Amino acid sequence: MSGAALDLHAIELQIRPLLASGRYEEAEAVLRPYLSSGRGPLSLWKWLAAALRSQGRIAETRAIQEMLVAHAPGDFPTRFDLAETLLLSGEFERGWREYRYRYSLAHTAHIERKVQRPRWDGRAMPGQTLLIHDEQGYGDTFQFIRLVPWAKEKSGARVVVEINAESLSLVRRATGFDDIVERGSLPPAFDMHCEMMSLPMALRLSLDDLPGPTPYLHPDPRRVERWRQRLAGLPRPLVALVWAGRPTHPNDANRSLSLAQLAPLARTGVSFVGLQKGPAATQAALPPNGMSLLSLSDEIQDFEDTAAILCVADLLISVDSSPVHLAGALGRPVWVMLPKVPDWRWLLERTDTPWYPRMRLFRQEVRADWSGVVSRMAAELARFGAQ
Repeated sequence: MSGAALDLHAIELQIRPLLASGRYEEAEAVLRPYLSSGRGPLSLWKWLAAALRSQGRIAETRAIQEMLVAHAPGDFPTRFDLAETLLLSGEFERGWREYRYRYSLAHTAHIERKVQRPRWDGRAMPGQTLLIHDEQGYGDTFQFIRLVPWAKEKSGARVVVEINAESLSLVRRATGFDDIVERGSLPPAFDMHCEMMSLPMALRLSLDDLPGPTPYLHPDPRRVERWRQRLAGLPRPLVALVWAGRPTHPNDANRSLSLAQLAPLARTGVSFVGLQKGPAATQAALPPNGMSLLSLSDEIQDFEDTAAILCVADLLISVDSSPVHLAGALGRPVWVMLPKVPDWRWLLERTDTPWYPRMRLFRQEVRADWSGVVSRMAAELARFGAQ
């Protein structure tokens, strides 16, 4: 092994623990001397981009990613990182093109559909069948199912939607497709296909196109009535609450918090219902002092229940997770707690989002500090309750 390789290995052993533990400024300080001439191994530039992005220095991050892609166009993970930076910056046209590299990554290759038909590129295909299949998380499905009617209009095709079992009954009440099948079953014959999150590229989606008609998902009226009766005795306003995302999400440590951190939201006259699922749901057994919280975790059987509760509640307050997108798709009021560097779909600095008209974004001003977010939200909740 060469000396250069040994040095790079030693640097990697120093850098990776710093990035993993959130010590991004320290990682940057270690890397800068090696790159002070403006030249250096691509691996060092990658680590520097990771350290800068996590500090919220998006313009600097993008400059490095652009350089990396120019020097190594076949480095698909870097192209995907650039895609997320472009989308976060609102540059949809190129961002969606680069986003197609999401299935060239080691951790996503196993979920790519191997389809022996061409991918739809936005062309007209009257008299033919277009299969649109969902992918990735439930929130992605709720966010992008809105584009199916647009794809049908543009293609002129017979559209078949293939959807995950958990979302099937909800999506069945949507419009813009001719048939719907459950993921894992055999779809009817089709001529072209498109992943749901490739629709923006095929449709050349721009920020000005959003949000489109809302709501585009609708609850089961029978479930709504059942939950209306179940929650009838609680004083209004009725606020649904989700404080943690999926534990296996790669960015969960940054986007989730504990129920105890939401203590400033507690106030007389506001009833909270916990929609939290997973391990964090147990925290509802000991709510913060003064918080009237009814945990519905054990009673929620599926997304139909969640949708119905969201349509009974006056407001959802949540971290970045699938209920946020479900509430947005249903046209319900939502307040979202976001980390300093959010997922690409929330863009930068805005307190609103083009995706959902009735959604407000509450962003961290200091990385890893939720206190400012919760304080601002508590003040807004006081006004909300008064109204």
